[in-house]
Amino acid sequence: MTSLKRTARIAGVWYLGFTFGPFYLLYVPSKTVVLNDAAATAARILAHETLFRWSMLAESLGVVIFIGLSLALYRLLESVDRHRARQMVALVLVSAALSLVALAFNAAALLVFRGGDGFNSLDVHTREAIAMILIRMHGQANGINQIFWGLWLLPFGWLVVRSRFLPRWLGYWLLLDGVAWAVVGVTWFFSPDWANAMFHYLQPIFFAEIVAMLWLLIVGAKEHEVRQP
Repeated sequence: MTSLKRTARIAGVWYLGFTFGPFYLLYVPSKTVVLNDAAATAARILAHETLFRWSMLAESLGVVIFIGLSLALYRLLESVDRHRARQMVALVLVSAALSLVALAFNAAALLVFRGGDGFNSLDVHTREAIAMILIRMHGQANGINQIFWGLWLLPFGWLVVRSRFLPRWLGYWLLLDGVAWAVVGVTWFFSPDWANAMFHYLQPIFFAEIVAMLWLLIVGAKEHEVRQP
């Protein structure tokens, strides 16, 4: 196996870690959060506290995986254009930082829901309301982060198009994916309901990253077609 193909497959392994995403972004919230009902949310989270904690751990690992992926892709694509590769990593780091902020909101919400010495002066309804605000802030942070989920794909897609050792059609698909995420993120600021609808309508475009992951894992890269900048 050539060095470039090995590097591509390492990046694919990092990309495979993204499969944690639906667990903590979709599955656990569906089991624990009841919109506009703080009491019901508190009851669900406390009844499924272990699941909620696993979700926070998976979200933490997701940040590590995202950063690891960006560095693996940087190593793979820096020969194409080091400046664009650095842009890609920088945008990932911003997104990762925002994800950690979102995670802190969930951790704080669990602390408030559980009560304890620091919250003895607050009645149950007040604690539930505060914790629910923190849960909502976690969602708000992820809503903002949708823009960065798209922006990092723009230099990534551009690098794939220019690379000549990865398929151009995949690079264009990644560029379209990045634009779609950015549009959903911007729309979220003005109308979250419209953003959710757009997310469902644009699902075929979002499959670009799954295809990229599979291509890197299975096919890798063609060493002899590397083009220096």
